[in-house]
Amino acid sequence: MQAANFTVKGNIGFGLQNRRILQGSGDLKRNTLLASTSLRMPERSSCFGVSMDSASMGIELGRARKTVQSVFSSSAKARSHRVRASGGDIEDAAPLKVQGQSSGSVLPYVGVACLGAILFGYHLGVVNGALEYLAKDLGIVENTVIQGWIVSSVLAGATVGSFTGGALADKFGRTKTFVLDAIPLAVGAFLCTTAQSVQAMIIGRLLTGIGIGISSAIVPLYISEISPTEIRGTLGTVNQLFICIGILVALVAGLPLSGNPLWWRTMFGIALIPSVLLALGMAFSPESPRWLFQQGRISEAETSIKRLYGKERVAEVMGDLEASAQGSSEPDAGWLDLFSSRYWKVVSIGAALFLFQQFAGINAVVYYSTAVFRSAGISSDVAASALVGAANVFGTMVASSLMDKQGRKSLLLVSFTGMAASMMLLSLSFTWKVLTPYSGTLAVLGTVLYVLSFSLGAGPVPALLLPEIFASRIRAKAVALSLGMHWISNFFIGLYFLSIVTKFGISTVYLGFASVCLLAVMYIAGNVVETKGRSLEDIERELSPAI
Repeated sequence: MQAANFTVKGNIGFGLQNRRILQGSGDLKRNTLLASTSLRMPERSSCFGVSMDSASMGIELGRARKTVQSVFSSSAKARSHRVRASGGDIEDAAPLKVQGQSSGSVLPYVGVACLGAILFGYHLGVVNGALEYLAKDLGIVENTVIQGWIVSSVLAGATVGSFTGGALADKFGRTKTFVLDAIPLAVGAFLCTTAQSVQAMIIGRLLTGIGIGISSAIVPLYISEISPTEIRGTLGTVNQLFICIGILVALVAGLPLSGNPLWWRTMFGIALIPSVLLALGMAFSPESPRWLFQQGRISEAETSIKRLYGKERVAEVMGDLEASAQGSSEPDAGWLDLFSSRYWKVVSIGAALFLFQQFAGINAVVYYSTAVFRSAGISSDVAASALVGAANVFGTMVASSLMDKQGRKSLLLVSFTGMAASMMLLSLSFTWKVLTPYSGTLAVLGTVLYVLSFSLGAGPVPALLLPEIFASRIRAKAVALSLGMHWISNFFIGLYFLSIVTKFGISTVYLGFASVCLLAVMYIAGNVVETKGRSLEDIERELSPAI
């Protein structure tokens, strides 16, 4: 398969575990158990639908900056709490809005974590501009198979990284896993920068793939666990935007190539800087209070809460963690536990959402966007990329503003419905003779509407929803499994898509994608729960009650 046609989509996600009963004693802890308020961890979205292709990576940096600014400004909103009356269940308590400022802030630590998102996007995008020049330098200009391996070896590494990221986060904690993740990211970038052979280049790409696979799991996981409930979705969208920005930075980094053919080495070397900053930043960032509590490290959990939310929030957050752990002293889940009757339903939902996301046709739209726009008289690849990128960024901005208002499930339903309609429009524009005079315009309209619909829900929501619906003791592993499904399906779609189009025709394939989108709507309506405005502990008690 031609390397220039290889498409990669990134994603992100996930939360973890709180299972042990607080062992300490004292009046403060006993009273907290009886009357605790629950910090609602905000909900987040992520850019799992970001596709990487020469015709799909034009993103407007100015809009991204504005979105990031608006996201950060939202953190000043008052946080919501719920009172747990003595003898009552948290689920039954009425929401209580508490006005007041927290002396802590999660934003600096979200920013550090998003360095992983930038690296995610950068390593996906950097090879596009550099491939032609590194092929000449390494003597593989005529060997498109080897070029394809250089591009796609990142996917193989990402699959491995996505499965190992959850286990590492469970064993060593979130922040230490970030530090460990910086090693393959930095070493891989160094090998690509200094490569004098194809073998060294592929090994470097494999290592960076492992790094971005781990990042795709732990960045959204860490953000979801440290974010306040009422802005969890908004902060998750920041993760998505930084992935997109990473891809854009990779494109901009390639501008000097035309005047300096050896610049491709510098392009790979640039990735060393955020890798080192990620390791240093996470070495000084607070660990997830949920993970610390689950490990029985109570005093450290309280210290982490104090840094994240302020000392005035320690009692309420610890009370919520205590309530979540009541009656459950279960050990960490193993991989086989994911397939038990207790957890299989939610695990299957996670895997299904990513499979629907991948088989709904995003790769097809990206592959054919340039050809579609040219049929409408738009001959510039840059213009095509800008239009697709603008639709993606605009949809992400809208999703960010609606995620914590309209909810995840409603956005998924609207998204897949819009994608189905867009796919039908695209298919008809290629086949109905009566539409022939308008085929170019309709094809462009269908493409833009599809990307816009995708970015509203199917792209960002799965990586946001998964850490929220998975129980704490299985969260990291279940997220890793679901993310593995994403990378594996993405790999096979990239491998066989063009062959299927050649055999059946693009119009038929588009109709197939529309059918997948409609199936997704029916599945989501019957199986996905709404998590908007609910703490991770509340969701766990409903979906995965302790045995």
